[in-house]
Amino acid sequence: MFKELNPLLHTQLRLAVMTILMSVDEADFNFLKEKTSATSGNLSVQLEKLHQAGCIDVTKEFVGRRTRTSCRITPTGREAFIEYVEALKSYVQF
Repeated sequence: MFKELNPLLHTQLRLAVMTILMSVDEADFNFLKEKTSATSGNLSVQLEKLHQAGCIDVTKEFVGRRTRTSCRITPTGREAFIEYVEALKSYVQF
């Protein structure tokens, strides 16, 4: 029996961001952009969607004269990712 895949996480960029955030305490925007090869605009939109869903916390601060955007996975996001992986496993026969 197949479990439903969470549509929020079932996009390449949002899944990539969540996967990265599962393995680090925090990641800044430039790190996520580099690791995912996303454009700034697309990454910004996808981070906002994850933030609005409560999956990540986004913090903006000034470092010198520049803005630094940092992201952390939330307990809700961690749970959603684990459920997504479990649902994905239902599609794979070992």
